[in-house]
Amino acid sequence: MKKISIYYGSTTGTCEALASMIANSLGVANENVHNVTDMTKEDLESSDVLVLGSSTWGCGDLQDDWYDGVDILKTANLSGKKVALFACGDCESYSDTFCEAMTHIHDALANSGCTFIGKVPTSDYTFTSSTAVEGDQFIGLALDDVNESDKSEARIANWAKQIKEEIT
Repeated sequence: MKKISIYYGSTTGTCEALASMIANSLGVANENVHNVTDMTKEDLESSDVLVLGSSTWGCGDLQDDWYDGVDILKTANLSGKKVALFACGDCESYSDTFCEAMTHIHDALANSGCTFIGKVPTSDYTFTSSTAVEGDQFIGLALDDVNESDKSEARIANWAKQIKEEIT
C-alpha cells in the first residue's frame, strides 16, 4: 500500500478539519496527517503520495505557516511522487481569487519531478476567477466550507475516490 501523507496549513481550524475529512475518506491514519509546521524533508521523501492543503488568505495568499513549508518542499526529492492539492477559500467575498493558495504550492513544485493528480471540474462552483484553474478544471480540490459547507462532504468523497484511482 502506498504511503499517503497529508499536510495542511490552518489558522482558524477550517483547513485542519477538512484535512481530517479528507484523511477519513482516503483511509489515511491520523499519524499521517500533519500541520505544515511539522513537515520534514525525510517524511516527504518517505511518502509515495502527498496531499497538500492550505486556506487562502487576503487576495489569494497562502496561509502563513506554508511559507516555511514551501521552502522545505523545495529541498525534498519529490521525483516520482504524486501530489494532490486542496485549498479552502471564500467564493463570495473573494470570488476573484478563489482558492488561489493551491496555486502557490503548485508553482513551487512545478520543476520538482512530481506528478500532480486530483484536478476537479469547475462546473459545480460559483466564483469569478482563480489562478488555480487550468482550462475548465481546478488544479486540485477547491472547498468553501463557509458559503458552501453543504457541498464539502460530497466534494471530498468524490475527490478521495478520484485520488485512489489515480494512485493505483
